[in-house]
Amino acid sequence: MLTITQALYDQIVAHAREDHPDEACGVVAGPVGTGRPERFIPMLNAARSPTFYEFDSQDLLKLYREMDDRDEEPVIIYHSHTATEAYPSRTDIGYANEPGAHYVLVSTADADGLGEFQFRSFRILDGEVTEEEVKVVEAY
Repeated sequence: MLTITQALYDQIVAHAREDHPDEACGVVAGPVGTGRPERFIPMLNAARSPTFYEFDSQDLLKLYREMDDRDEEPVIIYHSHTATEAYPSRTDIGYANEPGAHYVLVSTADADGLGEFQFRSFRILDGEVTEEEVKVVEAY
């Protein structure tokens, strides 16, 4: 299960809406070993595409160095889908290389008739996708 604060949830959704019609992407870092998402880090989609996201390699290197210096790790890796449901594509699954991370997808398309967006979390390990419950809390 992913437990996330309302503030972080809102920041991820806002970033997805702001970057629409392109896919948004980013990371939420947390203290190593805690599994607790704390620091919101929106990233630039280097692909600038409505159907694909890519972290800029220099930005990603800088981010990982910064997280190392702060004793953090990526707890959430998120991106948006602009025209499809919030479910990992084959490309998303192929790029999932953080076995401990929660992969959050936000859909800015009304793919299910239930509203403007979906917010879903997945674990992706060795190509296998498992959806998990998302619990939104006011504070940890």
